[in-house]
Amino acid sequence: MKDQRNSIISPVFILIMVVIVAGLSQGLLLPVLSILMEERGISSSVNGLHAAALYIGSFGMSLVAVKVLGRIGFKKLIMGGLVLVMAALPLFPLISDLKLWFVLRLLVGIGDSALHFASQLWMLLITPPNQRGKNISIYGMSYGIGFSIGPLAIRLLPYGQLVPFLLLSVIIALVLVLVYMKMPSTVPDSMTEEQNKQTGQRKAAQIYRIAWFALIPSLLYGYMEAAMNSNFPIYGLRTGLTAGQISTLLPFFGIGGLILQLPLGYLSDRYGRKMILMVAGSLGGLLFLIVPLLGQHYFGLMLIFMVTGGLVGSFFSLGLAYAADILPRHLLPVANVIASFHFNLGSIVGPNLGGIVMHFGSAGLLFVFLGLSYLLFTLSGFAFKADVGNKSANMKMV
Repeated sequence: MKDQRNSIISPVFILIMVVIVAGLSQGLLLPVLSILMEERGISSSVNGLHAAALYIGSFGMSLVAVKVLGRIGFKKLIMGGLVLVMAALPLFPLISDLKLWFVLRLLVGIGDSALHFASQLWMLLITPPNQRGKNISIYGMSYGIGFSIGPLAIRLLPYGQLVPFLLLSVIIALVLVLVYMKMPSTVPDSMTEEQNKQTGQRKAAQIYRIAWFALIPSLLYGYMEAAMNSNFPIYGLRTGLTAGQISTLLPFFGIGGLILQLPLGYLSDRYGRKMILMVAGSLGGLLFLIVPLLGQHYFGLMLIFMVTGGLVGSFFSLGLAYAADILPRHLLPVANVIASFHFNLGSIVGPNLGGIVMHFGSAGLLFVFLGLSYLLFTLSGFAFKADVGNKSANMKMV
């Protein structure tokens, strides 16, 4: 990394602020717009398809993220992402055309993808391998804080639809000023010295061969997050929950992630990330299967959401840390893009699959599909053998 060690503390703090507002934007946008569309009588399948626009934009950005970062660096990429999200959010309540909402969601997706890619990669590059689980968990906790607070914006809607969106834009503007004033302009060394040694296709093939299991968690996390934020508000309304109850239940999913994120990170440093991922996946999958049995029992849902969120809420960060453990250092930028691609793919599939099964079948199938997905992931772990020989490639720190 073209940076000096005495400036690392400031960038880490800034990364935390950036990922918090990224979590806020997604935690606010998905449930608020889902409720607004449901109240307008729009079908759950169309609602889910519309929600996928956020991740289509994110997917598009992930395709060019490596080249853009290599050209303009972390600071400009993060600032560009913040500006896109900040400018798009206040426009949602000012217009009612669903086609324009789709475009705005695309822009927010592009901005969020830029924020996630730059912050994730930087955190991986400045973290020693023996602290990777702990530090990447702190990163995940930061996102979880924003993601958990976001749905509470539903309670601001009675004061005007513009209020939650405008408030978030102001917060993003403050973070933008912080990035502009304090963040150093850096480009990761691996992208300037080693990026051209292999084609992108050869790198991707090598990454999948070495670390396919470590990249599945990002797919599952995107699927779970988008389904919970986009489909659960519809599920809740149809099972008798009020909008207020939904707005307070969703944060408990994130709160559970905040509680267990750091302990799971420590445990993964000590006992291995593969084992922790498999244990958390199996238990989380079983708990998802129980959700339909609880009906509209508010406190039962609150408890199970908190525990399940704690188990699977760190999947993206732990999967990325596991990939960093077993991949050569120069492959990490492309691996980060693949993880983002998986996250976006899962996020596109999640709202659409959830919307379709609730439209044509039982609403409870939303959680049946989620539970089976995590159980299948756990079973696939028995077939994966990590190539520990690549671990030494990651010992050289910036």
